[in-house]
Amino acid sequence: MNVEKITELSGHSNPIFTLELSQKPGILFTGGNDKGLVEWNLKDNTFIKVMFPVPTSIYAVHGPVGFPLLFTGLRSGEVLVFDFIKQQLIAPLRTHKAPVFDIKSVRHKKELLIASEDGTVSVWSLETLQLLHTIKVSHDTVRCIAISPNEKQVAFGCRDNSIKIYDLEDYTLIKEITGHTMSVFTLAYAPDGSYLASGARDAQVKIWDAVTYNEVKNIPAHLFAVNHIAFHPTEPYFATASMDKSIKIWGSDDFKLYKNISREKGFPIHRLSINKLGWYDEGTKLLSVSDDKEVVIWKVEF
Repeated sequence: MNVEKITELSGHSNPIFTLELSQKPGILFTGGNDKGLVEWNLKDNTFIKVMFPVPTSIYAVHGPVGFPLLFTGLRSGEVLVFDFIKQQLIAPLRTHKAPVFDIKSVRHKKELLIASEDGTVSVWSLETLQLLHTIKVSHDTVRCIAISPNEKQVAFGCRDNSIKIYDLEDYTLIKEITGHTMSVFTLAYAPDGSYLASGARDAQVKIWDAVTYNEVKNIPAHLFAVNHIAFHPTEPYFATASMDKSIKIWGSDDFKLYKNISREKGFPIHRLSINKLGWYDEGTKLLSVSDDKEVVIWKVEF
C-alpha cells in the first residue's frame, strides 16, 4: 500500500472539526471553529467560497442523498439548512439547546437524525422538515450515529461509554453495548453490514457482531482518542483518525494494520488532532481535517 500527500487546502483560521463531500462530484464542505461553512473545489484543489456565516462552531455537516439540502449542526444546538435550489439558508431546525455532534439520514424513510449533547436524538422529516420524534438515548451526550447498510438499525455512541442500538422502524431500543472505558466518538458499520466498528476516547477500536452485538475484537488502535472511522467504499480496508496526529489504515477483514500515516513514519502529516476523514474519487484519495486548520489530500494506492 502506497500513501502520498498530494496537497494541503489552507484558509481556515481555526480548528476544522468536520467535513462532508457534496452530492455534486468534486465539491467538499468543511466546518469548524470558524465564522462560516467553507466550500472547496477538489478538481483543482482550490477554495471556492464561504457558503454562509455561522454564529458558533460547526460540529456536524450532512447532505442527504436525493435532497438538495445541506444541514449544519452548531455548538448552539441549532441546525442550519441550506437549500441548493434557492441558493440560500431556509428556516433552521431548532429543538436542541446543547451542541449538535452528528447528523445522518435514513434514505428509505426520508428521515433526518440529529444527535446532541442534551442526550437526545431528534428525528425530522426530510420532505417537510418537521420534527417527528425525540428519542431520549442517554442522560449524557450522544456523540455519533451509524446507520446499518440495510437501514434496519441505528447505533448511537455516547459520552457515558455506551453504544445504544435502536430499531429504525419504530425507534425502540434493541440493545445497550458496553466495553469502552471512555466516551464513544465514532461508529461505522462495515459496508456488508456484518459488524459495527466503534472508536473512543480510550484509543481503542472495537468490532461488534451486527447480529448479536457481542464484541468480536478489540484493537489498541492509537495512543489517544479515536476521532473517526471511515470504511473504504470498495476495498477491504478502513481508516482511523486520532488525537495522536496519525491516520491508520486497517484491513476490514483481518483487522491488521497496513499503514501508519504519522510523523514517526516520515509522513508530512497534521501537527495536531485529526478529526475527520473522507474517501473520494472512487476511494483513490483520502481527505483529513485537523485542529491545525488544514485540509490534507492523500493519494492511496492498494
